Amino acid sequence: MSTETQRYSLSGETMGTRYSALFYAEPPVDEDAINKSLFAAVDTVDQQMSTWKAQSALNRLNAAPEQQWLPIPEELATVLATALRVSRQSNGAFDIAVGDLVNAWGFGPDEQHPTAEHIRASDRQVRTPATQALEIDPQRNLARKRSATTLDLSGIAKGFAVDEMARCLDGWGITNYLVGIDGEMRARGVKPDGESWVVAIERPRRGIREVMGVMEICDAAIATSGDYRHWIEVAGRHYSHTMDPALGAPLSNSLAAVTVVAATCMLADAWATAFMVLGETAGPELAQERGMDALFVVHDGEQFREISVVAGCLQAQIEAR
Repeated sequence: MSTETQRYSLSGETMGTRYSALFYAEPPVDEDAINKSLFAAVDTVDQQMSTWKAQSALNRLNAAPEQQWLPIPEELATVLATALRVSRQSNGAFDIAVGDLVNAWGFGPDEQHPTAEHIRASDRQVRTPATQALEIDPQRNLARKRSATTLDLSGIAKGFAVDEMARCLDGWGITNYLVGIDGEMRARGVKPDGESWVVAIERPRRGIREVMGVMEICDAAIATSGDYRHWIEVAGRHYSHTMDPALGAPLSNSLAAVTVVAATCMLADAWATAFMVLGETAGPELAQERGMDALFVVHDGEQFREISVVAGCLQAQIEAR
């Protein structure tokens, strides 16, 4: 039997989309068993953190009475604690206490359609951030709501699911892989030729799927947030699915997309959302302060402009056709 490294590609359905795993390993490899474990990993996240599943652990927390400690799965406790930390570090730009907004604007399971009056009313709403409304005891895997809130993890859960895929392959002793769900991906090791993994960056145009550029990653994760995949039109205006906690409504700034490279996909996912909300000035400034890697794509008329931050250093801005 050959012991030469071979290429394997596995995939399946999850979270309304598909997961994928590309890896190199020496045979024999039980592809069916590995794929079953990959599905189990992402399905666990979906069953715990989906707002679309009535009996998910997240929805049970959303429905729980205030001031009552509720046992939650360890994975959910990890994601909630991380979400609160990123919220504090981003000065509230990343906030998971936006579930009511997500639903009201037609992006949740209720699939409501907002009206012009709803848009005006949302500007007058007083909101409590998750950092004040939620308390987590990660040591005991407990959570409680200090005040009424509806949590939504769409800006972080998918990234965590990718990390769980990586953990799964690690458990199989696989050390060279690229795993992903949509634009959230995580890589370990390199390809057999020693080259890093190459990830395509999509051009942020609505209704068009084309590559704008590529990034090479090795032992890192990448995630993109943008205004071009999920959106609605109200009174002739387009609204993104990403909520701005300060506005109490979908974000309204010049950013088309933000791509973040981080140690874990959960962090890359959350920070991509936070930077989208912060906008083209405050976003790059905070990325520099925190020494992060991020690519900001800005609407510039009919074209795009790129702002790149590498290891916290601002690079020259360029036009992206």
